[in-house]
This record gives sequence, structure tokens and C-alpha cells, in this order.
Amino acid sequence: MKQRGTFERVPDSGQWWIRYADASGRIRREKAGTKSNAEKLYHKRKAEALKGKKLPETLRARPVTFAQIAAEAIRDVETRYRRPADEAARLRLLVEWFGQYPAESITSEQIEARLSQEAQERHWAPATINHHRSLMSLAYRLAKRSRKVQTNPVRDVRHWREDNSRVRELRPEEEGRLLQVIRSRFPWHEPEFHFARNTGLRQGNQYSLAWEMVDWEFRMLHLPRTKNEEALHVPLNEEAFQALRDLRARSDGTGPVFLSETGQPLHAPKYWFLAALRQAGISNFTWHDLRHDFATRLRRNGVPLEDIADLLGHKTLAMTRRYAHVSMDRLRQAVSCLEPKRTDTRTSTEPYEAPTAAVQHVN
Repeated sequence: MKQRGTFERVPDSGQWWIRYADASGRIRREKAGTKSNAEKLYHKRKAEALKGKKLPETLRARPVTFAQIAAEAIRDVETRYRRPADEAARLRLLVEWFGQYPAESITSEQIEARLSQEAQERHWAPATINHHRSLMSLAYRLAKRSRKVQTNPVRDVRHWREDNSRVRELRPEEEGRLLQVIRSRFPWHEPEFHFARNTGLRQGNQYSLAWEMVDWEFRMLHLPRTKNEEALHVPLNEEAFQALRDLRARSDGTGPVFLSETGQPLHAPKYWFLAALRQAGISNFTWHDLRHDFATRLRRNGVPLEDIADLLGHKTLAMTRRYAHVSMDRLRQAVSCLEPKRTDTRTSTEPYEAPTAAVQHVN
């Protein structure tokens, strides 16, 4: 049976309205969004009318749409974020989904259902879903601060569980095939690849690198700001230093380090790196995995976790352990200290000495 006082102004539009008489007997209409929202709002307004409660004057104003609060969020990310283009594009996608709806009519159930649907159709990873969720929440937080909305429905949207334990390194045979493809099909980008493998920088830090951050005398990179909002100082081995020499020969030594063949700043390796991986027959590998690869090779060469954490810019060793797996040979050597010493008495044990291999340049 049709709920009294609720209606669709345009049949089958999914946009429901309510019609009721307020405490003074004046007939009012309000846009409520979904049918369930309309029914709840209708009962609320009827209860307020019975109590003689005066309704706020803001009801006379047109409701604020999600497109309007998203516009404020886009301006915010363009002002504060280091890579605003990606965030703004995600917010515009959210506007395509919810832009025409009044911001306060959108429910957490609607948001979660749409994110789940898009994730399935677009094959999104949980981290990508959570990224869109966070940006939508940012739009509501800013709108709430400016008193355009009263609530933030995104707070009740579940957080998708991310698999942070995934670690993938480049096997020697894969490295050989990939280098062959890069040298034959994408030679311009070979220095980018070598630089990433030998510095372990995050993609955003690498492609925001400017020549004034390079210390040629001491072979160092000085990044004033990283993901954890702290400065990072990275020593360069010979492979990374040679990559910078090759890149320096292509520019005048000012501005961005990584440029396209037409002289435009590069912001990401995706458009050529994914093609190189496909042609090399390498699956389940990303540019970020080069950071895992960097840490794992350092660990295999005997570099302490504390030093690897400093190179990666980690605040805790727990994060570093995810990236730098210890090889099984090192673990066997560790437990071997418990074995009885092969003597006549068989009562003594060999003391355990941690491997002290010298830190080597990682090629």
C-alpha cells in the first residue's frame, strides 16, 4: 500500500518527496531522496507538527546537492595535495554517481552498494574502494564544517579489508626478460626503471623529484616531504647515480628530473610499464613492487632492518618487515645455533652469530 504523504514527482525516477502540514497548518513539500528516507522524514515531520515545533527556515532553501559539496572538496585537494589530479578525478567520478542527489538524502547503504557494484565491474582492489570512500567522506566533513550538512553518512560505510601482507619481488629470469623489453621497446624509460630498483622510492616521490633535490657531491637525494610528512635522505649507489647522469644529459638541470620524450614532466610510469610487463610475460607485478624488491635484496645482502627502514622512510620496523623477507637460508642458520656441537661429550652448543655480510651496492 502506498505510504500516505510520500510521492515521486517524476514517476520511476527514484526521487521521493513528502507532503505534510506543519504546526501552523501550512502545507510543505520536501525532497527526501529514497522511498525509505521519505517515509522516515514524513513521520518525523508529522511528529514535530503535533508537538508544535517550529521548523527551521532552511527548509525553504533548495537542498545542497552532493555535486556542490564535492566541488568544495575538489578545491581543497587542489590546494593541499601533492598530486591533486588523481584525487580530483576520483571525486568527479563520485559526482557522476551521486551529484544530482541532495547531500543529506544519500544513505550509507546507497554508498556502500554503489562502491561494491563499481568495484566488481571495474575490478578494483580494496585499497581503491577505500580511497574513493575516504574522498567522499572528505566532501562531507568539509560540508559539515561549513554547516551545509548535518551528518556524514560515509562514517557508517564499512572499510574494505586490504591485503597488506602481499609482497612480490622480481625474480632474476623476470628481470632479464623485462630489461630486454624495456631496452628494445621503451629505451627512453630505462633510467626510470634502474633508478626505482636502486632507491626504493615511492612512485609519487620519484616522479616529483626535482634537480635541486640531488646532491651531486655527496651522492644523495634530499626529499623535503614524503608520505609520513617527514624529510627523507637517500644515498645513491652507482646504478642509481648513473641513471641520474643519463637523465641529466636530457635536460638543462632545472625542474623535474623525469621528462617525456617531448620534454613534458612525467607523473607516473603506468602507460609504458604495464605494456612492458605484458610483453615480458610477467603477471601480478606493479611498479610499487619494485620497492618490495629493493628492500628484499638489501636484506639478503645482510643489511639490518633498521637501515632498510631508514632507506624506505618507515617509522616502524613492523612496516619494514612486510617488505624485506628474510631468506630461508638465513632462518636455517639462525636455528642451527641450537644444535649440539659434534664433539665426544655432545654437551656444548655453538654460539649463534648473526650474518655480518658487508652492505653491498644493489645492482
